[in-house]
Amino acid sequence: MARIYTFTILVIIMLFAGSAVSSPSPYPWLGQCDENETIAVRIETPSGFERDSLPSGCFGYWLRHLPLKRGRPPVMLFNGRRKGNQDAHAAVVDIDVGTSDLQQCADAVIRLRAEYLYSQARYEDIRFNYTSGDEASFSRWMEGYRPVVHHNDVSWTRSADRDSSHSTLREYLSSVFTYAGSYSLSLELIPVNDVDDISAGDVFILGGFPGHAVMVVDIAVNPASGERLFLLVQSYMPAQEIHLLKNPMDEDLSPWYDTDFNSVLRTPEWIFQPSHLKRWD
Repeated sequence: MARIYTFTILVIIMLFAGSAVSSPSPYPWLGQCDENETIAVRIETPSGFERDSLPSGCFGYWLRHLPLKRGRPPVMLFNGRRKGNQDAHAAVVDIDVGTSDLQQCADAVIRLRAEYLYSQARYEDIRFNYTSGDEASFSRWMEGYRPVVHHNDVSWTRSADRDSSHSTLREYLSSVFTYAGSYSLSLELIPVNDVDDISAGDVFILGGFPGHAVMVVDIAVNPASGERLFLLVQSYMPAQEIHLLKNPMDEDLSPWYDTDFNSVLRTPEWIFQPSHLKRWD
């Protein structure tokens, strides 16, 4: 009886251990992350400011805890070469860029949004529009359907087995990166009428050919004055690692930006206006 009891306990322990190992990571492309190498830990708030309170499961909280590469390494391109401008970034997000010239500016924004939804198992919510206006949903891709694109016409045919793995998500995103961009994404997002209402997860975006997009990944607030600061990440052209931007207009505040930027938000490689601020539905 003692042997049976001991064996039963061992089986229970193994089952619990197995479930712990198989539990989804909040950052599926990495697996385990170093908690000390995140935006929340590495990027301190300026004196008098504190981080905006966020529930742990929301998109903003997930962005705030994005893993960073150690130190300040160079930003690398998809082909393994260094980006020409190495003065724009304060840190590099620890996420792959792929081996094709696809994950550029709006694509990086799409990637982060999709990865968050995937980490929450919200597969039905992973959907973006191609530039043609046709919707591309991950749930359809999971079922084995693939797009057939002819000029501006898109049809779907089932040509693969059902698969919800992360590698399938990456295949889906490569398709989105190919047929979507800043123009289509800008039409999907909702305008934010007041910059002082800025939230983590919002996007400064100018749709065009080319256009550009940067994502807000954290917010800090001065409790006394109500002043709000924000952090930005971007990819760029050609496809390159996602990186945390410096503030080129205020070295003392950098990498934080102040919402009181009047009519022009100057980032290291693009200029935005308040009307360019948008968010997800």
